[in-house]
Amino acid sequence: MADSALPRVELASTFQGEAPSLSLGPLDGRYREAVAPLVDYLSEAALNRDRVHVEVEWLIHLTRHAVLPGAGPLEPSQEEFLRDIVLSFDTASVTELAEIEKVTVHDVKAVEYFIGRRLSGIGIEHLKPLVHFGCTSEDINNLSYALGIKGAVERIWLPAAKDLVERIGELARSSSSTAMLSRTHGQPATPTTLGKEMAVVAHRLSRQLKRIEQTDYLGKINGATGTYAAHYASVPAADWQQVARSFVEGLGLTWNPLTTQIESHDWQAELYADVARFNRILHNFCTDVWSYISIGYFAQVPVAGATGSSTMPHKVNPIRFENAEANLEMSSSLLDVLGSTLVTSRWQRDLTDSSSQRNIGVAFGHSLLAISNVVKGLGRLDVAPDALAADLDANWEVLGEAVQMVMRAEAIAGVPGLADPYERLKELTRGQRVDAARMRDFVSGLGLGRDAEQRLLDLTPSSYTGIAEQLVDHLG
Repeated sequence: MADSALPRVELASTFQGEAPSLSLGPLDGRYREAVAPLVDYLSEAALNRDRVHVEVEWLIHLTRHAVLPGAGPLEPSQEEFLRDIVLSFDTASVTELAEIEKVTVHDVKAVEYFIGRRLSGIGIEHLKPLVHFGCTSEDINNLSYALGIKGAVERIWLPAAKDLVERIGELARSSSSTAMLSRTHGQPATPTTLGKEMAVVAHRLSRQLKRIEQTDYLGKINGATGTYAAHYASVPAADWQQVARSFVEGLGLTWNPLTTQIESHDWQAELYADVARFNRILHNFCTDVWSYISIGYFAQVPVAGATGSSTMPHKVNPIRFENAEANLEMSSSLLDVLGSTLVTSRWQRDLTDSSSQRNIGVAFGHSLLAISNVVKGLGRLDVAPDALAADLDANWEVLGEAVQMVMRAEAIAGVPGLADPYERLKELTRGQRVDAARMRDFVSGLGLGRDAEQRLLDLTPSSYTGIAEQLVDHLG
């Protein structure tokens, strides 16, 4: 019985470009262009539009299924008129709602009156009492927020995040065979490939996106304390749980059957934890790329006319990655606060969630801005193979691991004179630079079997990367 075809309308395009003449925050000022798509889902105007949407659909749902005696199905033209209230929601609608709220001093009550004013235009003024029937404000708010967050994540944030991960994946595939010196604890270590290291990040981020894609957006419409008390007092013959469930599911959400006055927001906390984890992995990527730039593994492509430093004309600063770091930290901090605040409420209701949820757009805005910065930063990077090769050639001591393991294997196979391989390699390599000639002289003097010795003599830092190139294939 769910209304599977309920519309999910979008704000008029006039909202997209609007910004206050003097902005208090950077997302509404300097960075407005990067985060503008979120306005359609997570702004105050979008919340009010979604409240109208939910109230209209509740009215249609109740009449379509004749839940209340005397309130039978509407004419198709009347349903169309009601839905057009949402479709035509614009700046004038926002202004009118604000004027009503000055009188009601209650945002959701203002929405009820806003819709009620329009019923006489289609001959159903007698159904005004059906607007907001059986509802507490939170019945409307929880569904409105769920619709807005779902739209923002699925239509704006996820596509941007997936595009970024794909770009990192492309870098991984194109540099899968580009050997690179590893630096565990900041010290030269067993070589890898640049592509494999990029693939690790793409894989980590992809896992988080899969979790986010599986988010359950929960909703409820069960009255003042979640008991359907007013519903059954007024219309005891109706199956109110089925009415509520079919309505919530018809909106494209998951019905939560057990709540207090509020939907418990646990799903929001789960989503925000996943997005924050994505942010932090991306932050780790930014700091690593910044470091690779600083040691010359990446060259930055200058932008014509751009200034890297106000006083040092030679500089091309990695500002996109630095800006992304800051915005990821801002986003993650807000998401953490939201996640911890929203899962608690005193007894059946308090209003801490009301103020908290108004910052959801800010949290996603900083994340979206960071994603945009990283995409732009990646677009201005060139791999510097000569720098990578030179670093490898200057660190032959990293082959000490390979030599030690071959010595162990040979000793197990019965080759004499290969005792204490770790200590012998430590004496050769620890705290010392070892060039190709010295390493090969050491190998030649070990008394290894012919095949083992030749394998080590043929080995170089740039070829000692195991199956790193093949591991990139796990990205698909």
